[in-house]
Amino acid sequence: MGNKEGVAEIKGTLYIVSTPIGNLKDITHRSLELLNDVDLIAAEDTRRTGKLLKYYKIKVPLESFNSYNQTKKTNRLIARLQQGHNLALVSDAGTPGISDPLYHLVRAALDACLQVVSLPGPSAVLAALTVSGLPVNRFVFEGFLPRKKGRKKLIEELAQEKRTIVLFESPHRITKTLNELYQAMGERQAVLARELTKIHEEVIRGTLENLANISGEKKLKGEITLIISGLPKDRNREN
Repeated sequence: MGNKEGVAEIKGTLYIVSTPIGNLKDITHRSLELLNDVDLIAAEDTRRTGKLLKYYKIKVPLESFNSYNQTKKTNRLIARLQQGHNLALVSDAGTPGISDPLYHLVRAALDACLQVVSLPGPSAVLAALTVSGLPVNRFVFEGFLPRKKGRKKLIEELAQEKRTIVLFESPHRITKTLNELYQAMGERQAVLARELTKIHEEVIRGTLENLANISGEKKLKGEITLIISGLPKDRNREN
């Protein structure tokens, strides 16, 4: 890859590359060209990213970079960038930085005066929002709710949120989460999107109570994105 003249010529670039959230064909031509051209790919889960690379016959070296080893590996990756190596950072799926350790490495790269470039692509957050039928002009993303500490307080705060709310949840905890949200928010409209872009993709619309009942009766599988309508204006006035 061509570098600029002067100091930048000896330094590498950190590329933030979005990858498919399910369907392996959901990746841009630019991202594939870049992944083929960098010196190293840092992946949240090398096994998952390895399947993508194998599918597209990409043979660039792969190294793990996740929340468990980010502190230990950041300095080494920054050193490689400073030596002139170009590095691509990818998450398990979708756009890096959404519930993964992107910030840690990007902040270190910027502090080291290195160039950071984003290659946009798939996002479970945006995919779920666009099919939800709920307002998408203003929304708040909270990722996974805390399992214990701070969970109740955050749910109470979200109950007062006026914007559309986006959450991630596992199939093992979705029924519990929906019931807790219903207790705090009442009959709020919501959308449960699971296995987006995959063979068993499913989008279920209804109230929080409806979805809680459905998930309780039906063992849902796969990755889940939950969209919840914000605090209704009439209830907001009452508060």
